[in-house]
Amino acid sequence: MVKKVHIISLGCPKNLVDSEVMGGLINQSGMRLVDSRDSADIVIVNTCAFINPAKEEALDEIFALVEEKRKSGRSFRIVVAGCLAQRYGRELLAEIPEVDLFVGVGEVGNIVRHLAVFDKEKVKRAAIITKPDFLMHAGQPRFMPAKTSSAYLKISDGCSNCCTYCAIPAIRGKARSRRPDDIIREAQILAGRGIKEIIITGQDTTAYGRDLPGRPGLSSLLSDIASIKSIKWIRLLYAHPAHFSPDLLETMAVQKKICRYIDLPIQHIDDDILKAMNRKVTSSKIRSIIAQAREIMPDIALRTSIIVGFPGETPKKFERLLEFVRETKFDHLGVFTYSREEGTKAALLPSRIAEREKERRRESIMTEQATISHTINQRLIGSRQEVLIEAPSDRSDYDFMGRCRRQVPEIDGLTYVKAGQARAGSIIQCKIIAADDYDLFAESIN
Repeated sequence: MVKKVHIISLGCPKNLVDSEVMGGLINQSGMRLVDSRDSADIVIVNTCAFINPAKEEALDEIFALVEEKRKSGRSFRIVVAGCLAQRYGRELLAEIPEVDLFVGVGEVGNIVRHLAVFDKEKVKRAAIITKPDFLMHAGQPRFMPAKTSSAYLKISDGCSNCCTYCAIPAIRGKARSRRPDDIIREAQILAGRGIKEIIITGQDTTAYGRDLPGRPGLSSLLSDIASIKSIKWIRLLYAHPAHFSPDLLETMAVQKKICRYIDLPIQHIDDDILKAMNRKVTSSKIRSIIAQAREIMPDIALRTSIIVGFPGETPKKFERLLEFVRETKFDHLGVFTYSREEGTKAALLPSRIAEREKERRRESIMTEQATISHTINQRLIGSRQEVLIEAPSDRSDYDFMGRCRRQVPEIDGLTYVKAGQARAGSIIQCKIIAADDYDLFAESIN
């Protein structure tokens, strides 16, 4: 009997790519990937463990499956993969006996072999946690929705930055870049599947190539991807400011396919906090990158992420951060409260801040950002924008929903479009006719 497998993917786009690779390998093996866990023989939860809320979400999903299995009486297998398994798999093996298998991030490419043990009559529960050195390649299939028009392209894995608050290097290993030719080959495969938008991702995309012979750069890689005819948009995420080079901005300005959009996670602007975080960048460098980007491309959309409540963030240092947000006016911004992670250097720092105060600081910045985003979006009314149509609208007053070049899937809001006819995956010219804090509203231009 053909085994049916369902994958639940949690966490970031990088984790989603791992889920797609596992799904592709599973389908290729003769097992069948299914959309619903109700009919699955095996359910894989590909987890995140970056911060406490991510760990809680993963555990909630696992316990929901355990409860479902108990109540339904179905004998499906539960497999926990990804960062939570890598970090805590051996302890969880003892604590959650209902989980049949824990597999770490280094075993993505071996998932079929690990699932094959369930064919045996007596299966011993196990936690397979090996060195986190997996690096995907273009020859590995990816299982993606048939009608998707956007895809993440992971150019590297792991991280060597060792920010003091972050457990990723311990979970994912040192930074490992894929060869440029392998990345281009995958981009061509994605283009052949009808993908219109390539979204570049990795733990630190601006550090790309530093570990490879000849140190190939991100700028030349983006230019090569832009040469693929059927790719229409290229977008850059996770651009660490410490490794940002001016030639990247010049490439973005020249290459029309590269969206004038940069995800630049600054985390903070106070120099003492940046040093304590080991961000290897100063406030003046951050300000300089933003100024250069806006000088070269006045219409660029900037996204950032910020951590509030880091040990030693005095009220004065927080006010400095809040004032920077007011002055800089990022187009998109996400705020995390500091999560104390065991095994990190920051976990040993004194001057801890109460959770209630962290949340208050988060709300202060998000309230400020809502006003900023609203003002920026209002200024877009009347402008002409390309919109990638993704699906029929969930609003009765608009026909379709999609995204313009200023918007990343799932985190930056949507563009709702009035258009007589359009198909998913098409890019159409639109005029923005209304806007709110996060979404845009448009009508097609024929």
